[in-house]
Amino acid sequence: MRKSLGDKRREIPLERARDILKILGDFKDGDTRKVTKDGKEEHVVVSRIFPTTHFGFRKITVERPLRLNFQASHERIARLEEERGFQALAQSKKKGAAGAKEQADGCAAQEAIRKLVCALPDTLSKDRDAFERVLDSAGKKSGVKFPAPARKAILSALSERDETAAICRDKDGQSESDTDLRDTESVPLAESIETFFEREVKPHVPDAWIDTSKRDQKDGQVGLVGYEINFNRYFYRYSPPRPLEEIEAEIRAIETDIMRMLAEVTGSSGA
Repeated sequence: MRKSLGDKRREIPLERARDILKILGDFKDGDTRKVTKDGKEEHVVVSRIFPTTHFGFRKITVERPLRLNFQASHERIARLEEERGFQALAQSKKKGAAGAKEQADGCAAQEAIRKLVCALPDTLSKDRDAFERVLDSAGKKSGVKFPAPARKAILSALSERDETAAICRDKDGQSESDTDLRDTESVPLAESIETFFEREVKPHVPDAWIDTSKRDQKDGQVGLVGYEINFNRYFYRYSPPRPLEEIEAEIRAIETDIMRMLAEVTGSSGA
């Protein structure tokens, strides 16, 4: 096209458009047309018939559990200062004296949390529930209270992902998902997602599960429906490579041209 229309860069002539409509109307599997390529005429297949589900798939979201270890090491404690929940303690939206007092109280709370965290044992814990019990016990003894954002900041700063750690669970005992390990799979429409999951995913990641909350808006079933047609796969025509002798001759000719040009450059620079 003289000017691209979005992703469309080729214009279909009227006679070709009519032929496409005829191919569609005839509805034949393996219909052919004569085409000319590189000066040679050949008959090529221009139509294939497949079930409507052949190109469709459901994209399912595969989750894996969050596993963290916890340690009050100097390196991890230093990360606490970068946590937004911790920084927010010393911030205030109020103005004047009220805002200044709130900021002062927040700074005091930050300092109390710093002292408490530094006093925690630096042993490595691979169970979040166990670590939280240690944290709560230390807070109770020192009289330090953790607002929810600050508590989250402490756990975030002192934790690292660990495949050997216990699974982190929510208040209902359900496994929490690790967003870094989240993945998707495209399941053919003609196949059950459960069968596909058991065959293609479970053997490799036994602790994975399907996020059943991700459902298609139209049919309400698990997985988002999509379609993809790979024309090259269904209309591929094999083109044999050129004879090896012809390729070698072309390479030798190129090498000769390069040597000649180098000799000319060397000769002219010497002059």
